[in-house]
Amino acid sequence: MTNLILIKHSLPEVVPDVAASWWRLSEEGRRRCRVLAEKLSDHRPEIIVGSIEPKAVETAQVIAEILDRPFEVVEGLHEHDRSNVGFLEKERFEGAVAGFFERPGEPVLGKETADQAHERFAKAIAGVMERYPNNRVAVVTHGTVMALFVARANELAPFPLWKRLGLPSFVVLAGPEMRLMSVVDEVVG
Repeated sequence: MTNLILIKHSLPEVVPDVAASWWRLSEEGRRRCRVLAEKLSDHRPEIIVGSIEPKAVETAQVIAEILDRPFEVVEGLHEHDRSNVGFLEKERFEGAVAGFFERPGEPVLGKETADQAHERFAKAIAGVMERYPNNRVAVVTHGTVMALFVARANELAPFPLWKRLGLPSFVVLAGPEMRLMSVVDEVVG
């Protein structure tokens, strides 16, 4: 049975005048990575893959180092492209994300629609799983694309799942159909 662990990156240092795609982990985020690695060890990932964004790369590197696993960065696993959207306060951001999920064919939040983000992300995941067909793979990624992928594979509403995912958090998926086995909402320790 193929196992895939999708991990939402750890807590970043929020810098309002810098695009979120460039944020790095905060000190607390790095600490949480150590707790995350402990929780992940029960699932025995054999390879750690990260998106290209710094906060995901750093999360993946810490996990890989602690678990003594190989690590690589893969294109296509990044968050949906909202590079043209400035910093939004929490309430306004959550409202925009809800709209993003509700109107998947429209560019509601950023340059990429939910449908486009899902297609890109699903293709990248398929490529990773094709490269490692007999391995338990852990992929460090981002909340919106992660919620889209898991929700569509399991016929769930994406927004409640997105709201549930903390920094960091993870889901375990099984089989080629990516059946949801478990959700670990938040790893803070």
